[in-house]
Amino acid sequence: MSLQDDNKAIVGRWFTEFWGETCNLGVVDEIAAPAMQLKYSLHEPRKGREDIKAFMTDFRAAFPNLNFWGTANLIAEGDYVVGQWEGGGTHTGPAFKDFLAGALPANTGRKMHFTGVTVLKLNDGKIIEEVGLDDGVTALTQLGLLRTA
Repeated sequence: MSLQDDNKAIVGRWFTEFWGETCNLGVVDEIAAPAMQLKYSLHEPRKGREDIKAFMTDFRAAFPNLNFWGTANLIAEGDYVVGQWEGGGTHTGPAFKDFLAGALPANTGRKMHFTGVTVLKLNDGKIIEEVGLDDGVTALTQLGLLRTA
């Protein structure tokens, strides 16, 4: 297999096991670099395995049915892999304070469903950076944190 095929396999596993319907936090220790950076417009940037695991633990506690899935084939070039996705969940858990636009009180029952594109950079078989461009306006509007005119 080529480097691009190897990287796509790693990212495919990341999308399935970390962002998918059921989260396996062990995958963070297996395929994320120790100082991995995670950046999305909805949240504070995260750095390092423990910070990333804490983020996902809180996100999934607040949104127990959180799920994201790919919507197109992964594209790889050199150390980079790009993936298109959609997903969301229903806020039925505890208060969630990680959105940059504001916090949700406990159990709002609000649903979010949105799409995005993520660029991941790998080095020696480990994900070192994940930068996502998401439709945060849609998600924040659905959650009542952003009002449209």
